[in-house]
Amino acid sequence: MIQAARIVAGFTGAGISTESGIPDFRSPNSPWMRNKPIPFELFLQDPRSRREAWRRKFTMDDLYRGAAPSAGHIGFASLISSGRMPAVITQNIDGLHQASGLAEDQVIELHGNGTYARCLSCGRRHELDWVRYHFERIGDAPECMACRGILKSATISFGQAMPEEPMRRAQKLTAACDLFLVAGSSLVVYPAAAFPAFAKENGARLVIVNRESTPLDKAADLVIHAEIGEVFSKFIA
Repeated sequence: MIQAARIVAGFTGAGISTESGIPDFRSPNSPWMRNKPIPFELFLQDPRSRREAWRRKFTMDDLYRGAAPSAGHIGFASLISSGRMPAVITQNIDGLHQASGLAEDQVIELHGNGTYARCLSCGRRHELDWVRYHFERIGDAPECMACRGILKSATISFGQAMPEEPMRRAQKLTAACDLFLVAGSSLVVYPAAAFPAFAKENGARLVIVNRESTPLDKAADLVIHAEIGEVFSKFIA
């Protein structure tokens, strides 16, 4: 299917990163359940909630510090470098697609990126080492260096609007592809999960590689229940 395709759209979820040691959100005893993200409105309104959000953020960061791209990430990077796949759409926030060698414009991050922070007022990027230094020294996140606005991890929180530009790019790639390749997503989180359905309705073939079944398995042209790294390592080199 990949060899026959003109444009392959990649789509990845948490499952591709669990093989790198990063826990997913829904597994039993997931540390995310003990460190749930703070809803966006509460983050904005309550300084105590902002402090707790940053505490939970750094606790989770410590759990998977040093995580490296999996064979699945590298397999996707190989498909992109071959010219068959323009970009990968991802629900993940860990930056491992970029760490596998992809350029920023080759990764479409629907839920943002947790490896840095942004000012909610002016949009300036701030590195997490600087934020964490101030947080641990004063017990609170610092203000933006440019405008003194509120800093937040550059992820999309519950209740926060989806980022317009990544959503636009994802929709454009989905509409153009003739093969939509899903890896490691349960396909239950919307609006992200709407993209593979849209691709299929638009005439593209749909392939799903995931350990567990998904709501779109019956609509897919091919479903592979296996380890992602095992499947995508075949495309490395």
